[in-house]
Amino acid sequence: MAGVYLESRLEFLRASQNPDGGWSYFPGKGSWLEPTAYAMLALHGTGSDPALDRAWKLVRSWQLSDGSYQPSGEVKDGTWVTALAVTLASVRGVDDASVHGSVDWLLRVVGAEHNIYTRAGSFLHLIKARLDVSHQGWPWRDGNASWIEPTAHTLVALKKVVSQYRPAEVERRIRDGEELILSRRCTDGGWNYGTPNMLYVDLPSYPETTALALIGLDGVADPGVNQALDLGQRFRAETKSSLGKAWLQIALRCNGKDVAAPEEGPWGAPGSSRDVMLASLEALGYPQGNYKLFCAGGRAMGART
Repeated sequence: MAGVYLESRLEFLRASQNPDGGWSYFPGKGSWLEPTAYAMLALHGTGSDPALDRAWKLVRSWQLSDGSYQPSGEVKDGTWVTALAVTLASVRGVDDASVHGSVDWLLRVVGAEHNIYTRAGSFLHLIKARLDVSHQGWPWRDGNASWIEPTAHTLVALKKVVSQYRPAEVERRIRDGEELILSRRCTDGGWNYGTPNMLYVDLPSYPETTALALIGLDGVADPGVNQALDLGQRFRAETKSSLGKAWLQIALRCNGKDVAAPEEGPWGAPGSSRDVMLASLEALGYPQGNYKLFCAGGRAMGART
């Protein structure tokens, strides 16, 4: 039995779906792809097929001619949410030319710091940071520097399609993306948004980004991952961030950790959050939730296990 914790969050998501089929970050606002994706993953397999079909139709309407996806109908450029669309397609069993176009876009995009000038500056110690720029990674949008969060989401997507399309190239980018994340660990064992050191000062890690890095590294055997999992468990016990706790629930479960279920309680009590993204992630991270949809699934060929 899922209990009131999970069911109340799923009911909140069903009730807050917009007429166009999508979800906003908060009820009554315009639809965006990010909360729509998390809500669709949370509701997958719960008997909400007609609602999810409408949501998928909206998501697909946001694909651009180059294969990328707009983050909403109002933003006309393709961004990192393309990775979420590929993940949704894989979960729904869709493998067509549109999905291949999105994978092509993800394979083409690299972090802006991965260029000959920055790499030369790093080699000559002209960059005042402890930062490995030899890996490509993924940015929030094409032309920007790479960051942990879009890199992690893209790794989830590519690991789901690696056996279906351009496997050698997808495999190479997966390995490189994993190595980028490992190279960006902070000295405390976790991750921040992307730079472990600036002006030769070590920076701290954060619960949310440590969780997303661990999701991106699912299936990777490395001593640093084990250390980060221990830190993630400590973060989960100590953080006051509901979003951080929700991502950590997912990350720890994806990495095989036995995580105690959160305390049972309904969603939507007076004065409580109306955050659609948080409700989705809390539902996904519940023991009977769909957290496995973030796990590697289709692992990179020859992945380190």
